[in-house]
Amino acid sequence: MTQMNLSFYQQRVEQQLQQLLLIKVTEPNPLYQAMSYSLLLGGKRIRPYLVYAVGKLLGAQLNDLDAPAIAIEVVHSYSLIHDDLPAMDNDELRRGKATCHIAFDEATAILAGDALQALAFETLCSHSYQQVSLARQMAMVHMLAQAAGASGMCAGQAIDLAQTNQQVSLDKLEQMHRLKTGALIECSVKLAYYASPIENETVLQDLLCFASALGLAFQVQDDILDIESDTQTLGKPQGSDLKANKSTYPALLGLAGAKEKARQLYENALSALKRLPYDTTELQSFAHYIIARKF
Repeated sequence: MTQMNLSFYQQRVEQQLQQLLLIKVTEPNPLYQAMSYSLLLGGKRIRPYLVYAVGKLLGAQLNDLDAPAIAIEVVHSYSLIHDDLPAMDNDELRRGKATCHIAFDEATAILAGDALQALAFETLCSHSYQQVSLARQMAMVHMLAQAAGASGMCAGQAIDLAQTNQQVSLDKLEQMHRLKTGALIECSVKLAYYASPIENETVLQDLLCFASALGLAFQVQDDILDIESDTQTLGKPQGSDLKANKSTYPALLGLAGAKEKARQLYENALSALKRLPYDTTELQSFAHYIIARKF
């Protein structure tokens, strides 16, 4: 069921993203080209999937989920452009293709990331919602800003850069990933909740427990795949974390320990789902997909 619904929502968000960038210009525009190149490069689209899947679970209108699903993916795409820059991770391959600054140039890549970030908030604010109050719309804007900024994703990236070539504790590594990766995954669940008619703090907290465990499990599996997979499968250089001398879960726990950590986080995610008064079968399957994936 999950693979079928994942494919459905991937196709839906892909169509929405394409429409978002259908901007007619009389001459080729390198900025729009770079934005489109990075945004439509593919990817798992797990953040918009979570918006749709959790929103559906909570009775949200599909149309009301489109804007937050698009916005969270646009922010994620902007972050990848900037993460790949020479001043950051200095990567030349993303999803099997040249990174934005390689395909275009560094200045254009920086501007494309900046423009995508602005586009995400424009999308959230300009959408015609059917059943979402203005207060909840404003709350979604606030949540995305927090998750993307200095108390969320950017903070995690700053920690990542600061601790390169340093041995860090397991707690510090977890803090970094809860911010760098987990913040947007948790935000996906929050956006779905606020786009729905549900007002139940207990439900929201259980969903956030699920998202927190899932976000960390996603990163642990990424660290494992950096060792066990290959460049063609990953779509990015295999062993890049080792080459950059970054702290990872396998480095701190060993490969077997990292796999056990992923399993524990998967169990934590399932436990949170079991507390919800809904049929969470699809989200349970999705949690398994996260730790069983090969890319």
